[in-house]
Amino acid sequence: MKLPVTSLSAESVGDIELDPSVFGLEPRRDILHRMVRWQLAKRRAGTHDTLDRGEVNRTKAKFGRQKGGGRARHGAKTPGIFIGGAKAHGPKPRDHSHDLPKKVRAMALKHALSAKAAAGELIILDDASLSAPKTKDLKGALAKLEINAALVVGGDALDANFAKAAQNLPHVDVLPVQGINVYDVLRRDKLVLTRAAVDALHARFQGEGARS
Repeated sequence: MKLPVTSLSAESVGDIELDPSVFGLEPRRDILHRMVRWQLAKRRAGTHDTLDRGEVNRTKAKFGRQKGGGRARHGAKTPGIFIGGAKAHGPKPRDHSHDLPKKVRAMALKHALSAKAAAGELIILDDASLSAPKTKDLKGALAKLEINAALVVGGDALDANFAKAAQNLPHVDVLPVQGINVYDVLRRDKLVLTRAAVDALHARFQGEGARS
């Protein structure tokens, strides 16, 4: 499968051959869903905490008469039925992460890339670099390419000027190819890969295929 390659100035600079085993799969929603859940679960701090009955600083003494008070015979004000009492079965600090096989994670990235290619939301850039770190210049260049919200993935090292210019664009994310992930690919309208990123992804998945 071939896709046109464009420059940052919206000029055509040829075509690139994409590996159909990486960019031409039939996207599986179940695999993508499992991967996004895994990523978001790992991000959770898990520091939520509520006070149980042993931690609430309220009287533990019986606060009413045994009989004749017109109320239940409570022995403390710590239960959750009282204002200021404990939270019944409330959350406690824990690790929300769970296991996901490495092969499933690799498969999910392929399906995310394939989903963008199938939807026509994959753009191949010849190079992502600027002569100066000016947000105005980058915004104008992306407008010519009809890009509003995108994940831009460069090679092993990002161009410093491009990365700095993109920092002020709220809907544009920039990552080196090592940091590409399913959640960031799917959360933006467009996926923009440089030639170097495509070559790195081809090499990465060919290497994984050889190891498996």
